[in-house]
Amino acid sequence: MSISAVADEALAFAGPARLPTRWGEFRMYAVSEPHTGKEHAMLVVGDDLDSDEPVLLRVHSECLTGDAFHSRRCDCGDQLERAMAVLAEAGRGVILYLRQEGRGIGLLEKVKAYILQESGLDTLDANLALGHQGDAREYAVCQPMLAYLGVKSVRVLTNNPGKLDALAPWVSVVGRVPFWGEEVTDNAAYLATKQARMGHLPG
Repeated sequence: MSISAVADEALAFAGPARLPTRWGEFRMYAVSEPHTGKEHAMLVVGDDLDSDEPVLLRVHSECLTGDAFHSRRCDCGDQLERAMAVLAEAGRGVILYLRQEGRGIGLLEKVKAYILQESGLDTLDANLALGHQGDAREYAVCQPMLAYLGVKSVRVLTNNPGKLDALAPWVSVVGRVPFWGEEVTDNAAYLATKQARMGHLPG
């Protein structure tokens, strides 16, 4: 997992715009990185994000197969929906939706990794076999995104301690909310690999 710095170019922000959802109404911002061409999103519920009270935060990396197609090979789509439900119920929180498909390797390579998994490799070994890191995601862009919203401290919805370490240089991480998606037959091996080999914590 990389924690590389964001390039000097300023990010471009648009928003907020209303985003009514089945869980409640969010405010949506679009965020563009000129140096990479990536466009991220911020979903916000509630006010006073710049107060001393920690903000509930979910940092969610794009998973087209899970988020849009509702694949059960992973728990990503379920995590995103649960995060939206939790934040809407709490009445205050932020989702940073980062465009880094397949733990940072992109959709084409992710599908190649799926094929290798169908031949018997686990999710980690499949990425490594293709010449990628086990987790190539970067989180430096979270700093200007959170700063734009005025967020000072957060409680993070995650079971990935590496994500907490990645955020710690830029925002006060005061707590972790255990956070898994639903385990089903099709994603059981994937979830087990994340715990046994990638350091993710149990729910």
